[in-house]
Amino acid sequence: MKNKIRLFIVYNLLLKFLLISLINAQNIFSFTPQGFDSTRTNIPCGKIDTIYYKSKTVGTTRRAIVYIPPEFSNNKKYPVLYLLHGIGGDEFEWLNNAKPNVILDNLYVENKIKPMLVVMPNGRAMKDDRAVGNIFDSVKVQAFTTFEKDLLNDLIPFIEKNYPVYTDREHRAIAGLSMGGGQALNFGLRNIDKFAWIGAFSPAPNTKKPEELIPNTEEVRKKLKLLWISCGEDDNLIFVSQRTHDYLLKNDIPHVYYMQPGGHDFNVWKNDLYNFVQKLFK
Repeated sequence: MKNKIRLFIVYNLLLKFLLISLINAQNIFSFTPQGFDSTRTNIPCGKIDTIYYKSKTVGTTRRAIVYIPPEFSNNKKYPVLYLLHGIGGDEFEWLNNAKPNVILDNLYVENKIKPMLVVMPNGRAMKDDRAVGNIFDSVKVQAFTTFEKDLLNDLIPFIEKNYPVYTDREHRAIAGLSMGGGQALNFGLRNIDKFAWIGAFSPAPNTKKPEELIPNTEEVRKKLKLLWISCGEDDNLIFVSQRTHDYLLKNDIPHVYYMQPGGHDFNVWKNDLYNFVQKLFK
């Protein structure tokens, strides 16, 4: 009888774990269709702005790239996605390697995304923010942490002053790849009064430990609209995604944990972007 009771308890625990896993790894994504990042003719297209903003944090003027959606109007208000690059990149990394403007244009014409601005900044907040020399130098790595202040105190206020955008948390998202994925988790979860949508694509080891990321599980559970973590199955940094997912699962925090074929590269990150933006601001 005791053995049967033990087996019953184990069975129910496994069933509960399976159900939670299915909920948290819900099938809200798809593999990208052929041509998803190919330029189409005769469709409305967004445009790319290059902006320059004064950064009190860094003490200089900094540059960022802004995607403006098709059929943009100054008489409307738009949500904003802040999209961050990796340790070896800069404000042009997404644009040069992933064609985010083309991906977004194609989704827009198919009515699969909300019109949004996408801001692609340089996440290396220092006066010489170029991705040159030893990109793993401690000073340059520290600059990725400093960027939190630059983002919150300098860049976001500039965007909100110069573009017709919403200024509340429910219309503001942050996401990034690799080092930028770590930044998205570190900054987003520490500032859920500023961001309701967070996406980490193959987050790097700069990602804080889950206990530090989410000391108040109840607040995160209540406030976040979407917490997305994804990674390629062959990525050597998959342990960062896995440990974060395990903690979220253990604490019943709703999230998407999306594992896909691939490594630490733009084939994975383009797929992430394609799926992630379709869930935003809805």
